[in-house]
Amino acid sequence: MTYSSTRCRNVFLAVLTGFVTLMLPYVADTKPATFLENFYITWSDSHIKQLDDGMAIQLLLDENSGCGFGSKSKYLFGRVSMKIKLIPGDSAGTVTAFYMNSDTDAIRDELDFEFLGNRTGQPYSVQTNVYANGKGDREQRINLWFDPAADFHTYSILWNHQHVVFYVDEVPIRVYKNNEDKGIAYPKMQPMGVYSTLWEADDWATRGGIEKIDWNKAPFYAYYKDFDIEGCTVPGPTTCSSNPSNWWEGATYQHLDSVAARRYRWVRVNHMVYDYCTDKNRNPITPPECMAGI
Repeated sequence: MTYSSTRCRNVFLAVLTGFVTLMLPYVADTKPATFLENFYITWSDSHIKQLDDGMAIQLLLDENSGCGFGSKSKYLFGRVSMKIKLIPGDSAGTVTAFYMNSDTDAIRDELDFEFLGNRTGQPYSVQTNVYANGKGDREQRINLWFDPAADFHTYSILWNHQHVVFYVDEVPIRVYKNNEDKGIAYPKMQPMGVYSTLWEADDWATRGGIEKIDWNKAPFYAYYKDFDIEGCTVPGPTTCSSNPSNWWEGATYQHLDSVAARRYRWVRVNHMVYDYCTDKNRNPITPPECMAGI
């Protein structure tokens, strides 16, 4: 082997080793947990079924009830992720939600994924929302670029002191930045639990409530697996501050890199179908966080 080819190989191995080392804090911590390790059933336990020895679950919605589950602990900053397979076929009027919530009604903080059911052949929409210090009404909606009922896809929320990022299969679909220096509330004081529900909302979920749920298609099923929560458990150690030793507070996670930023723009340009920032009927005056950059 020539000196030049050996050098190229060594450079490649050094780059690869550096990349793997960079990813290790994340990879080492992403061991799928069983459902009961981290969660409990919040309502209608007869409508939640454990599968694969607790590594996956099935949620059921029928005319009698929907169902839901929540985490046993609350967290202050971190990353939560689940793989979800949504309701196939005609799911109009249904909502499958995956969210974080402080469970403090008056001044709650909340980070929402809401998957809005569709009529067969229409795209599946996902709505995100951010509540900070009791203020919400920050809905954005995109149409997913794949069939989320055909297979499992990964939905994640990254939450640190700089921003909240919603991901679909590691593609960022929404960024809510910390603009406290501009007087805009940011969720950072209240720990939040992780929740999910499957329920009927045909008064608004599909085309603004035009498409109603067809109970002849019931029961409706959604499936979850690979429950992953990495964050500061509260109450717990006093390490939930902006500490680089918590990987989600590290420099890599304080902003979108060039690849993620490009994917984010692609989603916003090609798949966004609603943005509260540009809804002049609801917001004649543009909300301040929209002008500050979200």
